[in-house]
Amino acid sequence: MSKTIPINKNDYIDVEFEDLTHDGAGVAKIDGYPIFVPNGLPGEKAKIKVIKVNKGYSFGRLIEIYEESKDRVNAPCPIYNECGGCQLQHLSYEGQLRAKEKQVRDVLTRIGKLENVKVHPTLGMEEPWRYRNKAQVPVGEREGGLIAGFYQKRSHEIIDMQACLIQQEINDKVVQAVKEICERLGISAYDEQRHKGTLRHIMARHGLVTGEVMVVIVTRTQDLPHKNQIIEEIISRIDGVKSIIQNVNSRKTNVILGNETKVLWGEEVIYDYIGNVKFAISSRSFYQVNPEQTKVLYETALQYADLTGEENVIDAYCGIGTISLFLAQKAKKVYGVEIVPEAIEDANRNAMLNDISNVEFAVGEAEVVIPKWYKEGVTAEVLVVDPPRKGCDEALLQTIIDMKPKKVVYVSCNPATLARDLRILEDGGYKTVEVQPVDMFPHTTHCEAVAKLILK
Repeated sequence: MSKTIPINKNDYIDVEFEDLTHDGAGVAKIDGYPIFVPNGLPGEKAKIKVIKVNKGYSFGRLIEIYEESKDRVNAPCPIYNECGGCQLQHLSYEGQLRAKEKQVRDVLTRIGKLENVKVHPTLGMEEPWRYRNKAQVPVGEREGGLIAGFYQKRSHEIIDMQACLIQQEINDKVVQAVKEICERLGISAYDEQRHKGTLRHIMARHGLVTGEVMVVIVTRTQDLPHKNQIIEEIISRIDGVKSIIQNVNSRKTNVILGNETKVLWGEEVIYDYIGNVKFAISSRSFYQVNPEQTKVLYETALQYADLTGEENVIDAYCGIGTISLFLAQKAKKVYGVEIVPEAIEDANRNAMLNDISNVEFAVGEAEVVIPKWYKEGVTAEVLVVDPPRKGCDEALLQTIIDMKPKKVVYVSCNPATLARDLRILEDGGYKTVEVQPVDMFPHTTHCEAVAKLILK
């Protein structure tokens, strides 16, 4: 090994963890050279084995902990160590909230070079379990029986699962029921190696406020054997079922849903509320999976927008209109833009559903549509962005800088791209006033945040 790397593969070494990576591994350093070790927590002293060495960093495996963190807890989930769904169940919930606040603070300083921004403590859940309103679970076969569960970490091996502690319980019931019904009726699971078999995924969606349930059966084939019997048994076993859907995905892909959707029984959509806004949710709709914390996130955005009823607001990346409809209750007019045509159809439907008329939605790229609006004389005092993980498009950031709305509210699902984009907006004449982390996904490393910027 070259002199600059102080360790070798297969070394056993004693370390002290000083931080967590953005995907939840413990970080230790030997002469400044970082080693990432899953399951290690800051403050712990441990023996590790080095399993992979790269030029700038390495990976290790935890062998023994000499001194435990006071924040270490026993993960309650029986398959936590195999499953790839959660990364932080071994860290107390208070510890998780502090870690997410630190993550936001660190990237603002390191990537955004933002020194004096107020970062508030993370807003967490009172009951941080059983929060997900949507399950989508791959199906496989083992010893002739069907299995359904999440993939093992870094693999395509399915871990059979009876219950997931971050899923709403009704979704577990749906997955188990459909699995048992299909197994009893002899329906084969999809084999991705051979591209044979019928049943690919079981998906369940649940309206937390309305109690309505949607069951989606994803098949490789057009034909679903014993269809009528499956429908009858689902209805008799699951309370609140309003919609049973078959989605056909005949392609060799790990994308879950195919292009063809058939309503087998009941409605095409179920309904739910965030605050007092009602949403129609189809099998394909993007709808936040933690509605309780979504309300917290959007109330923060609304607070930062500080609307008086006189403002025009532009919502870039508006999706199915979730934030737009929230803002419309306090704004003069809201303009929403989104690249996915189906999402705009949903947004218009949701506006009608709530009798909200001071919104206008357009299909297209925000960085194309917003300058066009600007040329047509549409200006906004407040601009809201809620981009995907990759952050805002550069052209959109330049449009914001040119358009000069008084306030920008940035809703982010990735602190690193948030920090990068805030730097660009700061250089373009904005000041970041405060940032509020919100824990939308307890026990995972994902962290959302809302930032408030004002024109200098």
